[in-house]
Amino acid sequence: MSGESPVEPADLRTDQPHSARMYDYLLGGKDHYAIDGQAAEKALASFPLLRTAARENRKFLGRAVRHLVREAGIRQFIDLGSGLPTAENVHQVAQAEDPDARVVYVDNDPIVLVYGGALLARDARTAVIQGDIRDPRAVLDHAETRRLIDFDQPVGVLAVAVLHFVGDDEDPAGIVRVLREAVPAGSHFILSHATADIAPEAALGVQTAYRAQGVPLTLRGKEEFAAFFDGLEQVEPGIQVVSDWQATTPEADRPDHADVSWYGGIGRVPS
Repeated sequence: MSGESPVEPADLRTDQPHSARMYDYLLGGKDHYAIDGQAAEKALASFPLLRTAARENRKFLGRAVRHLVREAGIRQFIDLGSGLPTAENVHQVAQAEDPDARVVYVDNDPIVLVYGGALLARDARTAVIQGDIRDPRAVLDHAETRRLIDFDQPVGVLAVAVLHFVGDDEDPAGIVRVLREAVPAGSHFILSHATADIAPEAALGVQTAYRAQGVPLTLRGKEEFAAFFDGLEQVEPGIQVVSDWQATTPEADRPDHADVSWYGGIGRVPS
């Protein structure tokens, strides 16, 4: 139309791999580029069961969100580093329990905004915003966040499979602290993180492969991960390998911890 400013096309950065699109590849999704698949395959060469780890982490996310809706009464969520929409998205899990549940998805990959925005355009209870966990205040102050999230009521904050892409020099614990201080008592944090504690050689091979492709990855031990819960009350059963956290399948049917190498847990903001 005349008089309208031209819209700048989004720079989808298809010439370099991105963690969100690599995760989509590992989960068997279709919304990634050849370079993302190539980078993920190099990581799989070091840790062939990386797909298993990604899927178990996704299952953990679903169980954790259900717990927040059913047991903690949470009806609004901020999903940081959400990645591309796939099965068992936060809004699908939460709205299956309560159709009025609201979700803000946040990712720094422009393609997430393009694909996610198109998929969720008809759902007024969800929004996809381009943002970065490294700038939590901008996420909290975003107009869509303020539209959907009532900060006078408890919030479910998710940083699932994202903090290991934040380097030590970027103060990941400080990021969680800013978020914790912004939400009221009764809010809950769902966190998960890759580790080299269990299968160090394979896990560190994945870290090397990711970094070689320009994707920052910092594996952390259980004590380092536990530090992200400072100021929070851990929800039972505490920090676990994600495949074990409130697992619904018999232990004999779960993958070995060495095949997952991912910690997860939930923390509650105390009164």
